[in-house]
Amino acid sequence: MIITMEECGELTQACSKVLRTDFKDHALQDLKQEVADVVCMIELMKKNGLVDDTDIVQGIQNKMEKLEIYSNLTR
Repeated sequence: MIITMEECGELTQACSKVLRTDFKDHALQDLKQEVADVVCMIELMKKNGLVDDTDIVQGIQNKMEKLEIYSNLTR
């Protein structure tokens, strides 16, 4: 769980860097790697029984519904 928290922090930093550098290639490469690292940690959480695909799919559906109401990200 600690490594997952650290990887999420690194993803946050990579997102910020992409915005600060106007989507330059090197920042996008870093972003892709950090996304992969977080997904890897989520897969390990699934493997260890902390979450399962049903939990994740339901959570994604809930978030999409909120985004449809409060943002234009899903349009």
